[in-house]
Amino acid sequence: SLTRISIPPTVTSIGKSVFNGCNKLMEINIPPSITVIDNDTFSKCSSLDQITIPSNVKAIEKASFHRCTSLEHIAIPLSVNWIGESAFNGCSALKEITIPSSVTLIESNTFAGCSSLRIITIPSSVTIIKKAAFCECSSLSKVIFELPSSLTIIESDSFSGCSSLTQIFIPPSVTSIGDSAFSDCLKLSKVSIPSITVIKRSTFSRCFSLKNVII
Repeated sequence: SLTRISIPPTVTSIGKSVFNGCNKLMEINIPPSITVIDNDTFSKCSSLDQITIPSNVKAIEKASFHRCTSLEHIAIPLSVNWIGESAFNGCSALKEITIPSSVTLIESNTFAGCSSLRIITIPSSVTIIKKAAFCECSSLSKVIFELPSSLTIIESDSFSGCSSLTQIFIPPSVTSIGDSAFSDCLKLSKVSIPSITVIKRSTFSRCFSLKNVII
């Protein structure tokens, strides 16, 4: 029945899975004394609709906000340099999120199943987008790569099932695109891949609207 909680500034650490499954929790105040949001800390807090991450947080660990299905907006401060695997996986109401320029790697399944996410900007600091990072983001219609980009690898299934994506302009720094990276992007009609040396199998499988590929 816990709906709101304010953590006092004397607390310096919140352990793994502490609030996991608190499905009535709607609001939480995290003090600036916290530097890491640990594994599964808020996982399955299905009523959590707002949270502020303090500017001292350096890491958002694995599945921290997994299946927080009411969370619509979240601001990640520039202090964060690590976002773990599946951190926001299944946050189906999430409409917008800013990945800070301090992040260099987008981990596997980080935003998978964020079916309300419409636009995502990949900062120029990111070097790798890992497996299924944005898989099944069915409302995602625009992916912006900040230039000059440091991105070199887009791994398998990264954007698979992004059925609202209409075009993608992959930066020239990218040399490898993994298996099924853009499979089932049903509305994808235009792709630009200027510097690719490796395109693996099924990369654009079932992209039935694809008409224009610029290599």
